[in-house]
Amino acid sequence: MKIDLKARPFFLTDEQIQWVENTLSSMTEDEKIGQLFCPISYSSDENYLRYELLRYHVGGLLFKTSPSREVRAALRFMQAESRIPLLSAANLEFGSTGFLEDGTFFGQQLGIGATGDTEHAYRMGYVSCREASAVGCNLAFAPVSDLDLNWRNPIINVRSYGKDPEKVLAFCKAYKRGADENNVAVSIKHFPGDGVDEVDQHLLVSINTTSTEEWENTYGKVYRGLIEDGAMSVMVGHIDQPAWRHKLNPGLPEGTVPATLSRELMTGLLREHLGFNGLIITDATPMVGFNCAMKRRDAVPTSIAAGADMFLFNKSLPEDVSFMREGIRRGLLTWERVDEAITRILAMKAALGLITRRMPEKAEMACIGCAQHHAWARELADEAITLVKDTEQNLPLNPKKTPRLLLEVLGNCPSEARIAAYMKEKLTAEGFEVTLYQPEDFATYQFGVAPFTDRFDAVLYLGNVENASNKTTNRLNFTTFWGHGNNVPWFVCEVPTVFCSLANPYHLLDVPMIKTYINCYSNNTETLDALIEKLMGRDTFRGTFPTDPFCGKEFLRY
Repeated sequence: MKIDLKARPFFLTDEQIQWVENTLSSMTEDEKIGQLFCPISYSSDENYLRYELLRYHVGGLLFKTSPSREVRAALRFMQAESRIPLLSAANLEFGSTGFLEDGTFFGQQLGIGATGDTEHAYRMGYVSCREASAVGCNLAFAPVSDLDLNWRNPIINVRSYGKDPEKVLAFCKAYKRGADENNVAVSIKHFPGDGVDEVDQHLLVSINTTSTEEWENTYGKVYRGLIEDGAMSVMVGHIDQPAWRHKLNPGLPEGTVPATLSRELMTGLLREHLGFNGLIITDATPMVGFNCAMKRRDAVPTSIAAGADMFLFNKSLPEDVSFMREGIRRGLLTWERVDEAITRILAMKAALGLITRRMPEKAEMACIGCAQHHAWARELADEAITLVKDTEQNLPLNPKKTPRLLLEVLGNCPSEARIAAYMKEKLTAEGFEVTLYQPEDFATYQFGVAPFTDRFDAVLYLGNVENASNKTTNRLNFTTFWGHGNNVPWFVCEVPTVFCSLANPYHLLDVPMIKTYINCYSNNTETLDALIEKLMGRDTFRGTFPTDPFCGKEFLRY
C-alpha cells in the first residue's frame, strides 16, 4: 500500500520523507521487528533499559508512573542510546498523574462533560501534555473518545465525556488542541468504541453491538471528526463490532473477534471506510480480550498483518519478538506489511520533530504541578460538581443543627485513607464533631436505633469506587449483618443523610433511600475543596447531567 506522507495526518516535508525512506532502507531485520513494539519500562536502571529494552530495538515505550526526575533521566538515556528516536507514550487521560507521581491530577472527563465547556477539555489536554512533554513524552494515549451509553459498564464511566457524540467530539477536539500546542501526538481510543456493553476488555472481548447505521451516527461520528481534525494515531481495543465485520466480509463465520485481530475492522473500517492514514496501535496485549482469541504465537503477527502498525506491551518481550519473527517465516505476516507499518511509525517520529530534537530542556520541568495548573483544576471542579437531588432539603450542612457527623468513605480504593483524613480535617475545621467510620467500632450499633441516634446527628457518605481495570463491576458494597448495619444506610429516616459520589455517577441506584445525592466525578484535592464549599452552602452547584444518573429508573428521582 502506497502511503501519502505529505497528506493528513503527517504532512511531512520532502526532507522528512527522505529521512523516513533512508532510515527504513538502512534497518536490519532485527531493527524492523523491534520497531513494531511499544513495551512498558518497569525500571529506570540503565542496565535494565539497555539490556531488556534497547537490545530489541523497540520503536517506543511507556514508562511506569514514577517521579518526574526519574522518568526524565530514563527517557534521556533511552533516546541517547537508541539509533532511531523513540516514541515515548503515556496515559494522559485526566492529567499527568497517570505518568508522573508529582504531576497534576486535573479531573475526570465526565466532570468536563458536566460543565458543558470545551475550555476545560482544552486545559486538560494542555496541562496533561505540557507536563508529560517536559520529561520527554511525545505520545498521549488520550483523549478517550468512547461514549458512556451503559451505566453498568465498569471501565468507561467517568473516563468518557458523556453519551452525546457531538459533545464528545467537541471535547476530544479541544483536548487535541491542547496536546498539539505541546507537540504531543494524540492516540484516540478505544476503536471501534467502548461503553456499549457491561464488560471490561481487560477480562474478555468487549462487544460494540450497535448496528452499522447506529455506529455511524455515534462512534463513527466521533472517529471521523477526529481523523479529519488530524489525529495522528488511533488505539484499537480488544472490542468486537460484529455488524461492521459482517458487512465488510459477509462470508465470515459467526463468533467473536477483537478489533486488534480483525482485518475487517482495522484495515476495512478504519483505514478504508474512515480514510485514516495515521498510526494504528493496539491496546495493551496482555489483556485477556486479546489473548483468548487465538494462541499468542499466532496473535502477535496476525495483529500486524490485520492492520496494526504498533504492538502495545508484552507478556514477555523476548517471546513476542520471537513470535513476530516466526510469524514472518510461517507466512502469517509479510515483510511488505512490516515495512508499511514501520513507515508510519517513522513518519510519526518525523512529524513530531524527533529527527532533530529528542528531549526537551530540563527547565521545562518547572511547569509540573505548577500553581496555574492546579488553579485550572479547581475551576473545573467548581463547575462540574452536580446536585442530582435534595428532596429532603438536607443541604446546606450546618454544624449548629447537626454537630455530630459520621463520615463514611466507601470503596476500599488506594485513595481512601487520603480522602478520609483530608475530609475529616476539613469538616472539623467547619465546626463539626467528626467520627470517621471504622468497621470494628460499630459492632454495638448493629441492634437498636437509640445507640446510633444518641451519638450522631447526620451522616455523610463519600462514594469512592474508582474506575480500575480487571473489575467486573464498580457498584457499592456494604458491611452488613442481616441489614442491621454495619455501614449500610438503614438510618436515613432517623438522621439527615447525604451521599457524595467521587468516582462513579451511578451510585444512586444502590442508595435510592438517600434523598440527597451529589456527583463529583473526581476525587482530587481540588474537587474535595469545592465539595466542602457547596456542602456548606457557600457556593452553588453548577454541573449538569452528561449522562443519566437515574439509570433510566424514574423512581430514583424522588
